[in-house]
Amino acid sequence: MAVIGLGYVGLPLACEFGRGGLRVVGIDVDPKKVADVAAGRSYVQDVTSALIGELTRSGRLRASGKFDALADCDAVIICVPTPLRKTRDPDISYIVAAVDAIVPRLHRGMLVVLESTTYPGTTEEVIQPRLEATGLKVGQDVFLAFSPERVDPGNPKFHTRNTPKILGGVTPACLDVALALYGRAVDRLIPVSSPRAAEMVKLLENTFRSVNIGLVNEVALMCDRLGLDVWEVMDAAATKPFGFMAFYPGPGLGGHCIPIDPHYLSWKLKTLNYQARFIELASEVNGEMPHHVVAKVVDALNDKRKSVRGARILLLGVAYKKDVDDVRESPALDVMKLLLDRGADLSFSDPHVPEIALDGGGRFRAVPLEAGTLRGADLVVILTNHSAWDYDFVVRHAGCILDTRNATRGVGEGREKIRRL
Repeated sequence: MAVIGLGYVGLPLACEFGRGGLRVVGIDVDPKKVADVAAGRSYVQDVTSALIGELTRSGRLRASGKFDALADCDAVIICVPTPLRKTRDPDISYIVAAVDAIVPRLHRGMLVVLESTTYPGTTEEVIQPRLEATGLKVGQDVFLAFSPERVDPGNPKFHTRNTPKILGGVTPACLDVALALYGRAVDRLIPVSSPRAAEMVKLLENTFRSVNIGLVNEVALMCDRLGLDVWEVMDAAATKPFGFMAFYPGPGLGGHCIPIDPHYLSWKLKTLNYQARFIELASEVNGEMPHHVVAKVVDALNDKRKSVRGARILLLGVAYKKDVDDVRESPALDVMKLLLDRGADLSFSDPHVPEIALDGGGRFRAVPLEAGTLRGADLVVILTNHSAWDYDFVVRHAGCILDTRNATRGVGEGREKIRRL
């Protein structure tokens, strides 16, 4: 079998199928990823180099930059990026390119599964016609299904094998073949009636998070106006044993899924003359949070009789969430750009991200989190609450702190230095 796309979704999936006893070829256009897999080196946080080395030595995993390897495969899983264009429209060009590479190698009995997040209808409206243009009929000669990826980077409890897997086949036969394949890699399979249903499941999951995060971010703005501590309010509400699920505010929305995926659904509904109002409103609220953080920075510096221009500001954490090295769509990058536009003297520390490059804003290398670094900053802004940091140490040595993640909750002395979101 083959997995097209060896990123944060494809590589763990390929490894799990390899652990399940299948021979897997991972195909990627990035020669570095191909070379890393061949050398037994992992570039994905949730996959160990030891596992890749074991699988490659046993012949159950190999990587290639050439699609000719598909000709010998009975199953192909597509795990390629699906970004948004600048117009916020879906960009499925990577999916189309992958399918166009499969078509010349398509043969009877082959199963094709799409895992990339996309709008409802993509599997049947985009992929199926391309496969059937070869003269092979889906459901009889070849098989087609959609199975949304469910990856939570850095989650120590849930991973590929023990996360339930949604599967929707174009026909019952397609579903049966897909279930047989994924049973080798995943403990629990959840069949649904169609690829459209499976595509919608994925969008619902991430829209649910986006909308609820947008709600608590707006509650944070309300509490700020009312002079209330939003963290106290959320923690107290979370004690209700029914009818409430705790979400927490932050400097914005980040990651590879939640800021992007709901817009696939919104775009699709616009083609049907329907406005997805919750999605649009949540996106607006979440998108404004970096500006709120910068306003709080201005207030904190004003209290010290300093302007943002020329102020030495140390940002703690640029990854989009705690304990990961992923900066895709990270709100910290937006905060950085806004502060740079105001003339701030910026530096950052992050144990997982050694360097970042801002669009039009140059490159920054992480500085060590040391007492002198903290003391030298006019303001320390906590944007990501990594577990590796000692927040008592941070509070002890920093002169002034803006905590957007409630990371300093429970610190001993020095609370008077801390401002919150």
